[in-house]
Amino acid sequence: MAGAMGYLLKDERPEEIHKSMHQILEGGVPMSPLIARKSLMLIKNGQNREQKVIVDVLSTRENEILEHLSNGLSYEQAAIILFISRGTVRKHIENIYRQLQVNNKVEAIRKLGRNGMV
Repeated sequence: MAGAMGYLLKDERPEEIHKSMHQILEGGVPMSPLIARKSLMLIKNGQNREQKVIVDVLSTRENEILEHLSNGLSYEQAAIILFISRGTVRKHIENIYRQLQVNNKVEAIRKLGRNGMV
């Protein structure tokens, strides 16, 4: 197996390194407290940025279409309001699903709703 199985700082005590090696053999993932704290901060900051990432991923038109659909409009109604064809709406929906990694309108709206978008 290649790759890191944990993360320790170079100034760890020999006893801690020995203990960490046993943890790895038992399936554990040892990590220095400082690294664990930094990792948690990165995760926390990443969650705060998720909303912005989703907005940046979708085009203005895709956001408009998703907003209309979340308000209960059909593809046909959204097409009429946006002066585009129903086929164009469907193509935008396909792009939205792919970019948000969802399989249907409900999942897309929920994903954006969790991020305060809809």
